[in-house]
Amino acid sequence: MDSFLIEGGLPLSGEVTISGSKNAVLPILAATLLTSETCIIRRVPDLSDVGFMLKILQSLGAEVTRDGDTLTIRAANISGRGDYELIRKMRGSICILGPLLARLKEAVVSLPGGCVIGTRPIDLHLKGLRGLGAQVEVEAGYVRVHAPRLEGQMIFLGGRVGPTVLGTANLMMAATLASGITVIESAACEPEVVDLADFLIAMGAKITGAGSPTITIHGVKALHGADHEVIADRIEAGTFAAVAAATGGEVTLRGARPDHLGAVLDKLQEAGAEIRRAAGVLTVRGTGSLKPIDITTMPYSGFPTDMQAQLMALACQAPGTSIITERIFESRFMHASELMRLGADIAIEGPSAIVKGGRPLSGAPVMASDLRASAALVIAGLAAKGSTQVHRVYHLDRGYERMELKLQKLGARIQRTPGE
Repeated sequence: MDSFLIEGGLPLSGEVTISGSKNAVLPILAATLLTSETCIIRRVPDLSDVGFMLKILQSLGAEVTRDGDTLTIRAANISGRGDYELIRKMRGSICILGPLLARLKEAVVSLPGGCVIGTRPIDLHLKGLRGLGAQVEVEAGYVRVHAPRLEGQMIFLGGRVGPTVLGTANLMMAATLASGITVIESAACEPEVVDLADFLIAMGAKITGAGSPTITIHGVKALHGADHEVIADRIEAGTFAAVAAATGGEVTLRGARPDHLGAVLDKLQEAGAEIRRAAGVLTVRGTGSLKPIDITTMPYSGFPTDMQAQLMALACQAPGTSIITERIFESRFMHASELMRLGADIAIEGPSAIVKGGRPLSGAPVMASDLRASAALVIAGLAAKGSTQVHRVYHLDRGYERMELKLQKLGARIQRTPGE
């Protein structure tokens, strides 16, 4: 397994171009299954998760070609059975369930895998599909859904920790071809849901309210091909913003969407970073005078759970006590023990991490446990004195496009070391 070798302690400065959103592109790729016509998807990031999704589409019978960051997909003749060996590797693969059911009236999809950051059941996905009239069975590691006819209904999709993003996406895609009107109450409001809705509308769907807790879908008989550009990845942008703040550098993020980063930018400013906004450009400068922060993760537009680990790495640099509370996933503090190997002072008390910052960090070998934990360890390694080796960076490759190359352009001393 590959690792990153980092020589830290340098302020990083320069420009980085933000790639297309991982969390937006996966359901958009699944949505191409809703039509037999050709779809063109632009600004597709080169990520291992995207590669897995493309293999899943091809295993279902779709034709896929890639030219740079542009994908051309034609799902003219497809089957409704998802391959276990592919789907088990990625949580986001469950979003093929809704479009397969809508298009073929039945589907068999294995239960998905992904990062080990806590229990992420798909009960709300299945509740939504049942609400449209589907018969659902879960057995032997597979989900089987069948519906000769999908009927629009009002469906409440709220869960224990708030709305479900992929569940909202799955139900929205299934409802596009249902009869009548579907109203999703307590829908996820994330920008990635809005981007999916924009793509579906370009395909001929009738959707209103995306980005709000109530989404209304008027079913249509068929969808057609479309040409769509994926939004910028707000989590990648937030991660590089944290790099600037943690290292005391200045990084300009080209293509970033400040309107998608409100809670993150607010906390970075609270931590002492300077933020400058301009059309299509966001600049973050670390002042070298960091302050402690208090963060609680929440559904959008609150502070995103996908930025919690990165801001914990930043909090390690800030003199004083920071409190970070995780309300979305119960097992998302596995990076804390690895940050402590670098010299951080962190105590976990229930859903909260108490970070006593300001202690100098020193390089050490660390092990990444999941995608965003990997990013946190890279940030800490860049800020620490000496050498840090981050093992298992295949997690990073799931959600960051050539991260080490982008960091090198900012002046980082970071190299990928091939695994055995």
